Amino acid sequence: MLTVDGRSKLPRSPLARRYGGMDTYKQMNGVLQENNQHHRHMWIITGPAGCGKSTVAGYLAKELSIPYIEGDDYHSASNKAKMSQNIPLTDIDRWDWLIALRETAARRLSPSASSTTRPHTGVVVTCSALKRKYRDVIRIAAYNDHDVAVHFIYLRANEEILLKRVQARKGHYMKSTMVHSQLEMLEEPDLEEQGRDVLEVDCGASLTEVQKKVVGVVREVLADDV
Repeated sequence: MLTVDGRSKLPRSPLARRYGGMDTYKQMNGVLQENNQHHRHMWIITGPAGCGKSTVAGYLAKELSIPYIEGDDYHSASNKAKMSQNIPLTDIDRWDWLIALRETAARRLSPSASSTTRPHTGVVVTCSALKRKYRDVIRIAAYNDHDVAVHFIYLRANEEILLKRVQARKGHYMKSTMVHSQLEMLEEPDLEEQGRDVLEVDCGASLTEVQKKVVGVVREVLADDV
């Protein structure tokens, strides 16, 4: 995992592949590419409520001139109602949402022949992706299309920072009490994920600084995609 100025770094396995370099890059997502074709990139901005997913994703999409998909927009009305009442979502609540996000992002990268949407080299998606199995649902996009590379940008912060940011929101259905429940269910990327397709950015700094850090690590990955 790439950690950018992390204040509390996750342990890194000495055997984990570095996230960069042509050979290892082409093996990301479990796929070995034998040609030199550039990938189409799916950038998933992840983390619990209050980490700044939407702000960072919007900035990244603008910097790269690629589409941005706001994950919250794809929650069902029943999911939004649950969250507004401080009721945590179950795995069953999330499956259709995760699949819809994955397929919508894939269509932006590879629209059907009948679509009027032009193909893009990348797409940015916000998705909390709190558990490993949720991230695995998104990873299927790379197995469905071997020219697609999926990356998770994990925005990490402590509970105090997350609570302050959520409490400052006006009119959002996600309440501050949901921060604790999300942190309780959070499965931070394990050692296998760390060397595969996850980039970690400490989001305890100002959102302006976080935005710049994220753009920097994304450009590093793109530079290695040769």
